[in-house]
Amino acid sequence: MRTKTLPSTDAYARLRGAHASLEREFSAALLESHGLTSNDYSCLLLLSRADDEGMRRIDIANELQLSPSGITRLLERLMSQGLVGKGECAEDARVSYAILTDAGRDKLKQAAPGYVDEIERRLTTVLSDEEIQTLTELLGRFTEAAEDCTPDE
Repeated sequence: MRTKTLPSTDAYARLRGAHASLEREFSAALLESHGLTSNDYSCLLLLSRADDEGMRRIDIANELQLSPSGITRLLERLMSQGLVGKGECAEDARVSYAILTDAGRDKLKQAAPGYVDEIERRLTTVLSDEEIQTLTELLGRFTEAAEDCTPDE
């Protein structure tokens, strides 16, 4: 016998499914065209927006929602490709930073147009401009609610 699901749990299940499906498609396209996964691209993008000292590994892990071992594997792979370098913290030797290299910046510049085009193609194939705007506003509420619940540092 099938149990009845609540609309909120159904919506959440569909959101997770849509996210997983889109991530697989975007990662496959990036991997084929540029040898990057979606997480690789997101990491390079984060580092491109960081200041000259780069970002702490833990901050990248939090942004990408990766475990400590997951961020270690991701950064080691990007470092082995020469896309990311390692920086040290002058105040605390226990802290290390990931820094975008020139090769990483070049790779990001090469991959960005196709990645953005793929996102645009995939979303506009299924949703109208108005629906995309509504979806953006609706999903933004979750980010805002999470920020409201986060204690000030």
